[in-house]
Amino acid sequence: MSIVELASEDPAASGASPWWKGACVYQVYPRSYADSNRDGVGDLPGLTARLEHIASLGVDAVWISPFFKSPMADFGYDVADYCDVDPVFGTLEDFDALVAKARALGLRIVIDQVYSHTSDQHAWFKESRSNRTNTKSDWYVWADPKPDGSPPNNWQSVFAGSAWTWDARRKQYYLHNFLSAQPQLNLHNRDVQDAILGVMRFWLDRGVDGFRLDAVSFMMHDRALTDNPPRGDDAGWAKTRPYDFQRHVHNQSQPEIIPFLRRMRALADEYGERYLVAEIDREHADWEMKAYTQGDQLLQSAYGFNYLYADRLTPELVRQASSEWSNAPSEGWPSWTFSNHDAPRAVTRWLEGRDPKAFADMSVLLLACLRGNVFLYQGEELGLPQGHVPFERLQDPEAIANWPLTLGRDGARTPLPWRDDVAHHAFSEVEPWLPLDRNHGALAVSVQEADPASTLNWTRKVLALRNAYSALRLGPVTFLDAPDDLLVFTRGDGPEAVLCVFNLGHGPIPWRLPEGWRTVAHINGGETADVFEPLEGVVAGRD
Repeated sequence: MSIVELASEDPAASGASPWWKGACVYQVYPRSYADSNRDGVGDLPGLTARLEHIASLGVDAVWISPFFKSPMADFGYDVADYCDVDPVFGTLEDFDALVAKARALGLRIVIDQVYSHTSDQHAWFKESRSNRTNTKSDWYVWADPKPDGSPPNNWQSVFAGSAWTWDARRKQYYLHNFLSAQPQLNLHNRDVQDAILGVMRFWLDRGVDGFRLDAVSFMMHDRALTDNPPRGDDAGWAKTRPYDFQRHVHNQSQPEIIPFLRRMRALADEYGERYLVAEIDREHADWEMKAYTQGDQLLQSAYGFNYLYADRLTPELVRQASSEWSNAPSEGWPSWTFSNHDAPRAVTRWLEGRDPKAFADMSVLLLACLRGNVFLYQGEELGLPQGHVPFERLQDPEAIANWPLTLGRDGARTPLPWRDDVAHHAFSEVEPWLPLDRNHGALAVSVQEADPASTLNWTRKVLALRNAYSALRLGPVTFLDAPDDLLVFTRGDGPEAVLCVFNLGHGPIPWRLPEGWRTVAHINGGETADVFEPLEGVVAGRD
């Protein structure tokens, strides 16, 4: 494991590009980061107390998953009050203290915002459902039943069953693309848009540097409520839920989303360099990501599920994902993530029987070499595999409903191991909300801090490399011909270019660096320069 040379100065820091372009953003799932008050659930003071760990990695910003007031039917993605902190996570004053400490450490704060739906406990929905004539009667998506009493159309929810739930108060159905406890906002309504913009302003005034926008594809629906067509045979789409049997062309991805995103960007621009990044559902990600980031009046960036739902990491996957972005001047900027709170951890998903540490080290280097922003999910810097959660300890409603064919979200959300020599790995002094995987103790932060060859210390070196080479942060990408399983590409042009080479296969591949290149970073290498070993990765600069 080596990084033999770093540039002395980062050209990307000259001010020519906004702070977020080429940034590395560390995602915190606050329930599982650090518990400060002995209730088994991570919280904002716990995050604040351990911000130095994140800063030590060399990342630019912290993305915090929802911490807003919520009944926790979907663990915070069902918001009951957009402008308050749920007591389980702390208070608004705790958030302000977090922002202040982040500033002192040189970190930006990006928060998750869920604008496509709320909790059914939100005051807006309580009023909307009370009758058909109240001032918020059209703030959610309501529809009459068919003559036989059945739902208005065939739309299915992501988690299970019909996307419609009957409400006796209004004698109508309401739409929910996820849980029935997550009613769909009617963002066609200008008053609803104004209310959401008010939420944005509340947090911008509190000092946040950007928003990760959840489920943007679901922000608008077809107002004619047209039935979705069946999916038919699709080898790339596993059918484990009713949702999987449809093509989602009418309940999401509507053209009216774009004008609303334009309003959001205009507001954010009032506050200077703020970062808006959209989560895009995989159904139409190829065109939606570009449509929502085109030009300078929409979002700055977007990411899809190219890697999150991929069963294997292959050169073809990397080339295909990158090819969706052409590097045209008017095009938006991509963001990438290998793991997050919604998908099984990449080390487990892509390991295929290989050495887990070698894979974790290689994947961190590959992620840092991609053109775009990169999201590093908490625990990825430790090489954490998917945590084991027995059925009786499952918390995720999707996992419980679709057991055993689940999205694996609980196993990706188990608490972060801080120490191996104390109870509960020092995440909490009491039993955590999700069980700690017994195999995670050997990968705890305290263990890896003491090991110069650990994945944690390698991650720090890799991010220092990315920060030192403007080609890795901002340069274009060009893929080169290479043998199967060998991924070869350049970042940047001319003398500042770097060459990136990864063996993503299971066997050695005869290949050597071309003349004129020298190694600046190297992981999992063999003894000969003529062969790339499995999971070997190299970054090279010009002689």
